[in-house]
Amino acid sequence: MTSSRRQFLSRAGAAVVVAGSVEALFAAQPAAGTSGPPAGYGPLLPDPAGILDLPRGFRYTILSREGTVRPDGLRVPSRFDGMGAFPGRREGARLVRNHECSPTSRIRVAAPPERTYDPAGAGGTSTLVIDRHGDPASEHVSLGGTAINCSGGRTPWHTWMTCEETEDKAGTNGYTRDHGFIFEVDPYDDRRNVDPTPLTAMGRFQHEAVAVDPHTGIVYETEDAFVAPLGSLYRFLPERPRGGWGSLRAGGELQALHVPGLPDLSVVQEAGEVFGGAEWMTVPDPLATTESVRAQDYRKPITGGYKIEGIWWGERDRCVYFVSSFARTELGPAMNHDGQVWKYDPRRRTLRLEVIFTRPTPAPENPEFDAPDNICMSPYGGLMMCEDGVGDAYMLGTTRDGEVFHFARNRVNNGTPEEPSYGELAGVGFSTDGRTMFFNVYDPGITFAVTGPWNRRHD
Repeated sequence: MTSSRRQFLSRAGAAVVVAGSVEALFAAQPAAGTSGPPAGYGPLLPDPAGILDLPRGFRYTILSREGTVRPDGLRVPSRFDGMGAFPGRREGARLVRNHECSPTSRIRVAAPPERTYDPAGAGGTSTLVIDRHGDPASEHVSLGGTAINCSGGRTPWHTWMTCEETEDKAGTNGYTRDHGFIFEVDPYDDRRNVDPTPLTAMGRFQHEAVAVDPHTGIVYETEDAFVAPLGSLYRFLPERPRGGWGSLRAGGELQALHVPGLPDLSVVQEAGEVFGGAEWMTVPDPLATTESVRAQDYRKPITGGYKIEGIWWGERDRCVYFVSSFARTELGPAMNHDGQVWKYDPRRRTLRLEVIFTRPTPAPENPEFDAPDNICMSPYGGLMMCEDGVGDAYMLGTTRDGEVFHFARNRVNNGTPEEPSYGELAGVGFSTDGRTMFFNVYDPGITFAVTGPWNRRHD
């Protein structure tokens, strides 16, 4: 497919239009499978248990549930969000899962004192050990005392960076320490998780997710800002770019993106548009001591976007992909949309809109596609995108021709009017061998493992 080819489609019975130009999305690990399914994996089959609908041949295993009593007598915390998948010591896998807990969450994270940053913080991470048969073997809290742990990202040296999506300082909500930082978590050795240390040089803001360029060590960071001014895309130039456990504590320089002529990502409404001449502006005060990072005085205006969330490093083309989950003019952006996926090319210094979910008028109550959030590249080609929008929550995929398809539907709804559930999908990623997809339901918290005929082509 040529770089100028675009797909525009309107699904029967849905008012949403999807536009895509995604030639470069295939694939992170092309040897693992095909170049991507031409039309998805087929229709979703109703799950008799009423939990998760999947295409024919695929099956799920529930690895963890919120509220389950662990062997240590504590309950599994609430609000399952971003998650990283790592190879097991011998076989199987290890998962580090975020808990986006606030002081009002149903089940707060309870960590041992030596792995607690701020006793007033309700968030943190759990580490899950999966055996060689794909079954859960153990689960424990690996970090506590943090706040609103949203998403994060894996490092090339097999650790997890968990991100606080807040700008609250000490004294707010009873906190004893400032929040809004990134923390590094070791999935294998909890001795390294003692005395949690915020990576302060990487900035204090409403962090969402991170992606690391393994060739340069540069860390790209997204900001899920939902109040004015708009958030931005940042990069962190580490003093120790070769990486390794604790290397990011050595510091570095935080910079914000400036794209000439593009102050607001929402104004771009057609996939395939490219903007050149991208520059990076040094952040004057990464700790945001007097004003938020996005509101500071830059040499040139930084490029903003509403709810900049999921991010992924594409190894095949050495580009970084990130999401603006949606935009509404009444909330500050210049234009409406139901989701964008952008690609930043560090070598060419270009920014290109790869996928856009346009917003129809009037907007449907249950759109077929909307609000992509956490993303990853499938080993078999294309993106997998977790929906965080209105109506039904789906796992979405992209075909090699740029179309978007449904892969899974969340059917869990245990909420009540007094305590509603929130069925967002989050934390998608694949095992090292590519055979298993892991992801979460946010609320009520459930962690899934999905296996099946990933190589199958459905026409």
